[in-house]
Amino acid sequence: MSPKQPPPTRFIGLDVHKHYLIATGVDADLNQVYGPKRVQFAHLDAWIGGTLTPQDALVLEMTTNTFQLYDELRPYVHSVTVVHPPHVHLITRAQVMTDRIAAHVLATLLAKGLLVSIWVPSEEVRAQRALVAQRAKMVRLATQAKNRLHAVLHRCHILPPAEVELFGPQQRAWWLALELSPLQLARVRCDLDTLSFAQEQIRHLEESFKDLAAQDERVALLVQLPGIGLISALTLLAAIGDIQRFPDARHLVGYAGLGARVHDSGLSSRSGRITKAGRRDLRAVAVEAAQTAVRVHPHWQALFQRLEPRLGRNKAIVAVARKLLIAVWYVLSEGSADRFAEPELVGRKLLTLAEALGRARRNGASRAGFVRQHLDRLGLGAELDVVSRGRRDLALPPSMLTAS
Repeated sequence: MSPKQPPPTRFIGLDVHKHYLIATGVDADLNQVYGPKRVQFAHLDAWIGGTLTPQDALVLEMTTNTFQLYDELRPYVHSVTVVHPPHVHLITRAQVMTDRIAAHVLATLLAKGLLVSIWVPSEEVRAQRALVAQRAKMVRLATQAKNRLHAVLHRCHILPPAEVELFGPQQRAWWLALELSPLQLARVRCDLDTLSFAQEQIRHLEESFKDLAAQDERVALLVQLPGIGLISALTLLAAIGDIQRFPDARHLVGYAGLGARVHDSGLSSRSGRITKAGRRDLRAVAVEAAQTAVRVHPHWQALFQRLEPRLGRNKAIVAVARKLLIAVWYVLSEGSADRFAEPELVGRKLLTLAEALGRARRNGASRAGFVRQHLDRLGLGAELDVVSRGRRDLALPPSMLTAS
């Protein structure tokens, strides 16, 4: 067992900007013992080697390049604490704030133990989050281009052709043949090019999503839940990271910002709307999944029907999203089936996942074998012989659950 690490003797606050940082250090008695020092990132390595020691505890606020800076600093110091800026502002609200004051405030708060570090994700999780964010950006770009093209038709009172894919490649000639002014036609051409670019980027990114899904067994655990597919499962996993960092489902709900605001003081006790103080992507996926779950799954339909008359549709959907996120926590923590899982519905979703991955990513397993393997892993569908989807039936091999 390694000896216990001695406490730090110097606490250094870093106010980080695009090209430089300001560093100020205090000791345990809050006496200023270093800085303020302005350090250009071009000279960061020299500053680290000539200034920092294993007895230094560093603190910086979360910003664009925080994680990269964390990786560079962590090997040379006692600890690096990354804090969420709103948490610092709740503790101190100064009328005058400069870079030097901000660095000194961070150092002082760290020395007195008033700051709580946020979770610093691994490089793998960061890369996955970046991939999710890039796809979301391309989806927004495609949606904006479509909206502008719809607006052209609306302004010019043009009816689109019926029963065709309005934005498909085969319709490009139709768009460019519209009776529009040269300037309007130039904008239409640009929007069509933007849409094609965004859709092509989405296809490339989704291939990477499929590669990730084939390597992560947690995807099949999440796909069993209604409203969660391959893309939303990976979005959830990127936002959550390691499920073990949430001691219970309530903490995961709070991390998504789906918990209710609470005021409980004296004789006054009331709750309000959701906090929205959490990861927006996690909250959005949960709400989107809830919209689907209340349409296709008996349990979630019944829950929604009980809540809607009292809360209204929107609040009822949010309540279902909160419950779904609780189910996500249990599924990931226990690695088991959801207690409300319907074997036939789960089988269909696993079949969709198998087809999305393709045979190569399934390591040569057939679709039926893939579905049966994961049903057995979840302990579901031992009696299920066929998965029906539309007019197609897929016969499943015998379950290993009945072999014993």
